[in-house]
Amino acid sequence: MNERITLSLSKGGELQIMLNEAGRDRLVRELQRLSIENDHFHLDPDGMIDVQVSKRPYNDGDQVFEWGKVMFRPDEWDAVHFPHVLEKPEDLKGEQA
Repeated sequence: MNERITLSLSKGGELQIMLNEAGRDRLVRELQRLSIENDHFHLDPDGMIDVQVSKRPYNDGDQVFEWGKVMFRPDEWDAVHFPHVLEKPEDLKGEQA
């Protein structure tokens, strides 16, 4: 069975990740491999970089994402480089979380 992973944005603005069994297994395998030393993987339509994603939408009006990156960012790293992402919603004082 060929892997099928479709990443899309619905007409209503909802992120959708559609997977068949092989696509799910591949995505889970890649997520489990993430670490400080192996901190990201790429999504691309040809599968030449890392993980192949589909260019075919499930529904009319869906915007399909053909390229992407999944990045592992531990709290310790974010505390140094992007501390604002660690702020609790109550600390934002009127900003959207």
